[in-house]
Amino acid sequence: SKSGKNKNGGVRAGAQKVKAKLLKSYYGNPAKDMKVIAITGTTGKVTVAHYMHEILRASGEQVAVLASDQPFKMGVLHKFLSDAWKAGANYVIVTVPAEGLRDNIFYGLPVNVAAMTNFVTAGLNDMEPEEYLESEKTLFDMKPEIVVLNGDDLNYDTFADFKGSKETIVFGQSGADVKILNSKLYPKGTEATLSIKSEVISVATFIAGETAVSYMACAAAIASGLGISTDDIIDGIAEYNPS
Repeated sequence: SKSGKNKNGGVRAGAQKVKAKLLKSYYGNPAKDMKVIAITGTTGKVTVAHYMHEILRASGEQVAVLASDQPFKMGVLHKFLSDAWKAGANYVIVTVPAEGLRDNIFYGLPVNVAAMTNFVTAGLNDMEPEEYLESEKTLFDMKPEIVVLNGDDLNYDTFADFKGSKETIVFGQSGADVKILNSKLYPKGTEATLSIKSEVISVATFIAGETAVSYMACAAAIASGLGISTDDIIDGIAEYNPS
């Protein structure tokens, strides 16, 4: 029954919150000393994470990445944060599919940036669009300082209410804060011209295809929210070579 499902979901959420508190205590809550960037969406999470890794490195930051298209356990996240802190990272980037957010794995953690690459319902496996949205809310309801959203997504109106406590940045082709002005596709790469806070820049990647334009814009939006220079954005995106 629906009430039974809600009851089970409540019990599960309660257990996850207790587990999160125990893990924070066990590992000493290292996230408080680092900036956490969480990237979600149906596709492109890992690519955007690697762009951000290179952008942050170009700006002189120490950064660690936990990037996967598959969900992982809360314990894996907390151990990663601990290892990253011990290695001297001041930024950590984590990609999480909706299935992972359904388990509220970020509970109790200070999320500085929450970004959604897209909301492609056709790419979902065992989740209905409504369930997908509820799962995403567990991240965006944590009041991250910066929220980054895809204004070109066909479902934008569905998640447009997600807001950052300090700033909300929309990327896309029209009415966006990080605007895609044009793009060129090549057999082994992609170029795009972006407008970031009225500054026009050209970015290029070794990844081919139209989707790469959106992923570069997403990374640029995250970086601009963090105050990273456009030169470092350009250099970082160009540096990532998935081969």
